Amino acid sequence: MRTGSEPTTARSALRVRFWLTVWGLLWAVFGTVAFALAGRPGWAIACGVLWLVITVDMTMILRHIRQGPHYQPGPGIPPYLPPEDRRRR
Repeated sequence: MRTGSEPTTARSALRVRFWLTVWGLLWAVFGTVAFALAGRPGWAIACGVLWLVITVDMTMILRHIRQGPHYQPGPGIPPYLPPEDRRRR
């Protein structure tokens, strides 16, 4: 049913991605405030845009975490079968 070369049970490390976005969010907020206070509006805007991108990414990560372990990227892709127990063979 799947046509790609990825493993059928591949998963993203969503919790790691979440904590990395939290780290990036903290730095983006710090950069925005620091550059704004230092009178560097260009850099403050760049950090603000990065802040926005990180916030959108975090929203998507949290959405995927809430969907649970059987998140599927679209309605046309059926859920995968669990991996077979190798001891049975």
